[in-house]
Amino acid sequence: MLKVIVGLGNPGQQYARTRHNAGFWFVDELALRFTQAWQNEKKFKAQIAQIICAGQKVILVKPDTFMNLSGLSVAELVNYYQLKPESILVVHDELDLLPGQGRLKVGGGHAGHNGLRDIIAKLGENGFNRLRLGIGRPQGKMAVADYVLSAPTLDEHVDIENALQNSMRYIDELVLGHMDVVMRNLHIKKC
Repeated sequence: MLKVIVGLGNPGQQYARTRHNAGFWFVDELALRFTQAWQNEKKFKAQIAQIICAGQKVILVKPDTFMNLSGLSVAELVNYYQLKPESILVVHDELDLLPGQGRLKVGGGHAGHNGLRDIIAKLGENGFNRLRLGIGRPQGKMAVADYVLSAPTLDEHVDIENALQNSMRYIDELVLGHMDVVMRNLHIKKC
């Protein structure tokens, strides 16, 4: 069962609408759906909201650190609550998926994502769950850093929002740890 859902992003208004903040968008939507306000938790270096989903208490987390230091918040939470990796879901933007695609992954590497890289380094562990929200790759010669730190086009934003909402349909199954069910349903290609 999930105990913590971490949305990855960068704090601050200047980053709020950027592709790199897709993880923040997901946990913001969850907090809104469950009518929970964010609280600043300095000991975790994060904004925290608690929800009851599928009969379980789940902590939503938005690290106050920048993306490249996301592991600081996650490690503090893991140590404080004595969490196992399988009880954590990290939601993040994914260059290797098109906007509109959402995929669940259990364990694995960081695939160049600096937020995941730092979490893996700080935990010394990569067995946590990931919900990957597609943002696509930059076209032409645009640098990846510039791309992820810019706002998506209107069409891309609609597609990313659709992936977020589609993923949200399986929140009960995610919380209950039915990852195979979520993968079967979430990964079906739409015609």
